[in-house]
Amino acid sequence: MKFVISKQELSTLINKIQNIVPQKATVPILSNFLLEAANDELILTATDLTVGVRCYASAKIFEEGSTTLPAKRFAQLLRELTSPNIEITTNSNEVTEIVANSSRFKINGMSKSEFPALPDLSNAVQFSVKQKDLRDALYRTAFAVSREDNRYVLTGVLMRIGNATATFVGTDGKRLARARLVVPLDPTISGDYIIPLKAVEEILKSVEPASESLATIYLMLDKIAVEANQTLLISKLLLGDFPDVDRVIPPQPETCVVLHREELMTLLRQVSLFVNNANSPVRFALSPGELRITANSVEGEGKVSMPVNYQGGKLEIAFNPGFFLDILRHSEEETVTLGITDSFNPGLIVEKEVVQVVAALSNPLFVLMPMRLNEETD
Repeated sequence: MKFVISKQELSTLINKIQNIVPQKATVPILSNFLLEAANDELILTATDLTVGVRCYASAKIFEEGSTTLPAKRFAQLLRELTSPNIEITTNSNEVTEIVANSSRFKINGMSKSEFPALPDLSNAVQFSVKQKDLRDALYRTAFAVSREDNRYVLTGVLMRIGNATATFVGTDGKRLARARLVVPLDPTISGDYIIPLKAVEEILKSVEPASESLATIYLMLDKIAVEANQTLLISKLLLGDFPDVDRVIPPQPETCVVLHREELMTLLRQVSLFVNNANSPVRFALSPGELRITANSVEGEGKVSMPVNYQGGKLEIAFNPGFFLDILRHSEEETVTLGITDSFNPGLIVEKEVVQVVAALSNPLFVLMPMRLNEETD
């Protein structure tokens, strides 16, 4: 194998796949990148046996072939090279020579035959959506995924296919985020696909936020693949039954108030300085024309307020301020609408400014479980 490629192109490829390489590989070959040179292209692949990524770039191929190289060593060397173009040659003993201007390096690799093959996608159900739409649906939901391994199925984003719609859900049991996307599939095709968080994060890197270009999604019983921007990501799915989240989504809260998103974020950051720990609540108290937010800790007390379009009786509910801030960060409109019924039922948050929040019509939608109100009055 022999080829020449620009350092910039090669760096771009490595940036796309280096996070896939496991920190402590159970099989030595998994610590390597697979390099394949053919048809005026360099193809780089990495896998940890759960998630695999293959990406492509143009290169000047003098001799077709393949090898695998230690990922960490190869990436570190490339960062230090200053030449705009890199020449790479591999001999029959899997010794690769890297030439950059007057610098020469040799790295011992391993044969492609030892590298795990990525799954065949020829029998997969496939459809295409705009990259920006896919990115938006995953971005709005992945932050709410559980980070606790004991809640295995909640450590991924659910993609539920049905009625030509993809519904994405992330939840850790204390908060929930849902986004919907119309997809060009036969309405009779349905299924649940739980995508591991690592795969979701890599998909978010591979798609462009504002791109009208298409991303193609491949669905299999136990795997999912996404192809966009000369990058193919394949991931095993999490197996298990995702909980029935519809029962925790309030269909139509009794009270709705419109809140200025940036102002509320500022106030929540201020009052969050006065909670005891990350699991402590802050109190939201609605009274005519005003929302007051208060927090107490052993070190002091914080009270903030903002004007709101509310004219009902006094209504109080407690939320985790960090979770509420996460939702606001993953919203994009100037205002959000908070729907609540009482102190004991979940709060419903949508981006649009609406008189009445209806869960079935809202996209995206966020749910925040209430916390126990302490007894102090403010």
